[in-house]
Amino acid sequence: MFNRTLIQSALLAIGMAASTASFAADPKLQALVKEADAYRMAMDAGRVETEIRSFKGGQLDKTRNYTVYLKPGHRSLVLFNSPAERGQKLLMQGDDFWLMMPSSQRPLRITPMQKLLGEASSGDIATMTWGEDYEAASLGEETVRGEACLKLELTATRKGVSYPRVVAWLAKKGHAPVQAELYVASDKLAKVASFTLADAGDAGGRRQVTTMTLTDHLQKERRTEVHYLSRTAKTLGDEWFNPAFLIRAEVPQ
Repeated sequence: MFNRTLIQSALLAIGMAASTASFAADPKLQALVKEADAYRMAMDAGRVETEIRSFKGGQLDKTRNYTVYLKPGHRSLVLFNSPAERGQKLLMQGDDFWLMMPSSQRPLRITPMQKLLGEASSGDIATMTWGEDYEAASLGEETVRGEACLKLELTATRKGVSYPRVVAWLAKKGHAPVQAELYVASDKLAKVASFTLADAGDAGGRRQVTTMTLTDHLQKERRTEVHYLSRTAKTLGDEWFNPAFLIRAEVPQ
């Protein structure tokens, strides 16, 4: 079943009393952040097969599988594939999230911070586009995990993001994401994300993020791995991103 136990104090509402940026967006920094997005998202529209592994006290607790369909305009559809959750669907349109349960005739409004499994929220898996949703400011340079990095502070520019503030480290060479601190509306550090990259044959050999590891700073014993198993250009028609239509129809696989 969908885990409702964690709903953050205000919204990463992928509500938010975010601090507002007091600076104009630097086009050069915004371009760097969009480069980092290309390693994580790889495409504006398509299908991503995802496996989430939840660890507690260093031991594997649960594993779940999801299919994520992406469309331009901040639209995502998540299908729940594991036996314990099969038939559930999660839809994101802009700042709005709905959960469809097999036994219900009505879509349920939820927040992006409501969890899928472990410490992976619906916002974490459905969307996290830094280049479109945040303004970037430079915090200098640091070495992280042995990699020379540019350190950036990202401040949310719209309501429907999971985290109002992100501190991100991008590799100086190539600007791939290395690490990110994810802050909730109270400005508490919620999670630290680290990114593992590998060459991807389905993207012309370009390196892509294959795993995002989320270390929880609110529940110290928790760690979650989001594995991106495959990415393809296949997507769905616009009608499937309408909650009224989706609640009545079975999504073709």
